Amino acid sequence: MQSNYETKLWGGRYHQGTDERMERFHNIAATTSWLLEPDIIGSIAHAQMLSKCGLITQEQGTQIDQGLKDLLKQAQDGVLVLDNSFEDVHSFVEIKLTGLIGEAGKVLHTARSRNDQVNVDMKLYARQSCQALLDLLRNLLDTIKAKADANPIPMPGYTHMQRAQVITFKHYLMAYHGMFSRDVRRVENAIQGMNECPLGCGALAGTTHAIDRPYTAKLLGFEKPYVNFIDGACDRDYLIEALSALSMIMMHLSRLSEDLILYSTHEFGFVELDERFTTGSSIMPQKRNPDSVELIRGKTGRVYGCLMALLTMMKGQPLSYNKDMQEDKDAYHNAMVTVQNCLVVMEGVIATLTPLEERLRCSLKGGFMNATEVADYLVRKGIPFRSAHGIVGSLVLYAEAQSKELEELSLAEFRQFSEVFDESVYENIIYEHSLKLGIKKEML
Repeated sequence: MQSNYETKLWGGRYHQGTDERMERFHNIAATTSWLLEPDIIGSIAHAQMLSKCGLITQEQGTQIDQGLKDLLKQAQDGVLVLDNSFEDVHSFVEIKLTGLIGEAGKVLHTARSRNDQVNVDMKLYARQSCQALLDLLRNLLDTIKAKADANPIPMPGYTHMQRAQVITFKHYLMAYHGMFSRDVRRVENAIQGMNECPLGCGALAGTTHAIDRPYTAKLLGFEKPYVNFIDGACDRDYLIEALSALSMIMMHLSRLSEDLILYSTHEFGFVELDERFTTGSSIMPQKRNPDSVELIRGKTGRVYGCLMALLTMMKGQPLSYNKDMQEDKDAYHNAMVTVQNCLVVMEGVIATLTPLEERLRCSLKGGFMNATEVADYLVRKGIPFRSAHGIVGSLVLYAEAQSKELEELSLAEFRQFSEVFDESVYENIIYEHSLKLGIKKEML
C-alpha cells in the first residue's frame, strides 16, 4: 500500500498513515469519478494562468498542459479510472500527472487550495449537468405539445377530485407544458447564478502570488471571479439553487405521474400506458402496473431529501470551508442523475401513451359539469351572476330529482326557473358547443 506522502497532498505533516476506519469514512474518491474531467479542465486553465503570469516556466507550463490533456483523453476514453487508493480526485490527478511528466507536475498546485479547486470543479459539473437537463426538459416539452395537439378530446376536469367543468385532453396536458416551461426558466436562472469563478480564492484568503483571476475565469467560461475570497471558497448557494429547481421539476413530474396512475386505472380508463413502460405481476397474470410513473413519484422524495440535506448541512457552518461541505457532492449528483433519468422515462411515457377517446367522451355524462355555462348564459341575458348562481343551483336540484342531465331538460322545465331561457341555452350547454365559445376555444 502507498504511503500517506505518496497518495495525500498533505502527507508530509504526518508521522503515521490514516487509520483504516477514518480512511473508509472520509474517502469519496471512487464515488466522485464524475468530477474527474472537471478537475482536469480546471487544472488546465490554472496551469495556463500560472504560465502566463510567470509563476511557472514556459517549459513547465507546456509539460503540464500536455500531460493534463493526455489525462483528459484517458478519462474520456475510460482508461483513467478513479479509485479509493487516493484520497480524492484532486490528489489523484496531481499524482497521476507527476507520474506522467515528472517533477514539473509538482508545481501545478501553486497559488491554489483544494477549497477553491473543488468549488470550481463542482461549478463546472453543475453548469454542464444543468445544460444537459435543459435539453431533456425541452425534449419533454416538445413531446407534451405534440401529444396534446393530436388529442383535443373533451374530458372531465376536476377540482377537489370532483367533476368540475369540461376541458380537453389537450388543455389538460398543456397545463404541464406550462409547469415544465417555468422549470426551464428556473434552471436557466440557476445557471446564471454559476457565473463567478472560485479559482484564486485559495483556502479562504487568496494568495500572495501575482495571479490573474479574470484570466482563469475567462478560460473556464465564467463572467468574473468572486469579489470576496471567503465567499468564493465556501459558496454552495448555486448548488442549493439548482437543487431547488430540481425539486420543482420532480414536484411537477410527480403530479403528472399521480394523474397518469389514476387515469390508467379501470375505474377511470382515460389513458392507456404503453406496455414498454409498465410491468406485470408475479402472481396476477392480468396485471399491467404503471411502475414507470410510480417510480418517478417515489423518487421525488429522494430529490427533496437531497435539497434538505444540503440546506441542513450549510445552515450551521461557520466561515469558511469545513469538511461538512464534502456532503454536497453526493447530494447534488444523486439528485441530478435522478431527475435526468425521470425526465427521460416520462418523455417515453407521454410519447407512447394512448388517450382513450370513447371513455373520455362517455365520462362527460353526470356531474352537471355544464352548470357554470348555464350561469354564464344567464349573465349574458342580463341577470347578475350571484342571482344566476342561485337559479342554476335550483336547476341542478330539480334535475337530480328527475334523474336528468341539464342538457336533457326541456325548455319548459328551464323556464320554470327563469323566463329569460330560450332555445339558445342548448348551444351553451352541449359540451362540444360550449368548448367553441369565448376564451374556451383556446382548449381546442
